[in-house]
Amino acid sequence: MTEGLESTNYSKIKRLSQDELVSLWEKYLSNKVKETRDELIVQYLYLVRYVVGRIKVTLPATVSVDDITGYGVEGLINAVEKFSAQKNTRFETYALIRIRGAIIDRIRQEDFLPRSLRVKIKAIKNAQEELKQKLGRMPTTQEIAQAVNIDPDKIMKILSEDTTITSLYEKRGTADDSYEIIDTVQDTYKLNPQEKMEEKNVEEALQDALKRLPERERIVIVLYYQENMTMKEIGGTLNMSESRVCQIHAQGIMKLKNILSEERTQRLQQKIIA
Repeated sequence: MTEGLESTNYSKIKRLSQDELVSLWEKYLSNKVKETRDELIVQYLYLVRYVVGRIKVTLPATVSVDDITGYGVEGLINAVEKFSAQKNTRFETYALIRIRGAIIDRIRQEDFLPRSLRVKIKAIKNAQEELKQKLGRMPTTQEIAQAVNIDPDKIMKILSEDTTITSLYEKRGTADDSYEIIDTVQDTYKLNPQEKMEEKNVEEALQDALKRLPERERIVIVLYYQENMTMKEIGGTLNMSESRVCQIHAQGIMKLKNILSEERTQRLQQKIIA
């Protein structure tokens, strides 16, 4: 099934109307027949294409686009099989997370690099760490190159081929004394305690306001501002026109402003009464 989907010509796929898609979902959720599942998967292959397009630019040339497309299809299949109407979210949003997760997980498990290149990467990293301990600072590219007898111009190129992927939220340390990698990233724009409190209050108010929006408006705003997707990309993901996405975005922003203004007024009234 996966092989056939990978070679599917996207331009030849007949997109169903929204009503037809709803009917297909109802049919699948009622009988779970494989043929119906496959029809749904074909309708949502564009989601795999979208995720692959975003991920491939961050990967070295040694990683095959066909491979990550296959991983994405596996994620899509998994999303269709596990989705239910009770999830309180659109399938497209749910599937995007599953597809991207499947690709990242498989890349972490696989090693796409030739053994000779992997040996060089390990040697460079070991030399870098040894020089750091010896010099008491980060070594220069020239110093690393001399230690491993590799041309300085090739050092960064070799390291750029490293496909090791680490999540910023990955846990490190022992069970009793663990931390997330993101906690070790230096913040060059530190806020003072008052600014931190104000920023926290703003974020909490915004999150609460977002929860009060209709689902479609909330999804559009999240995809636009948090996922950095364009209006056109959101339209393709949610199966609607770009102009419709712009309209929903404008409606959502207006409602957010009204909700935040209302909450601010209520807080001021409470302070006056107190």
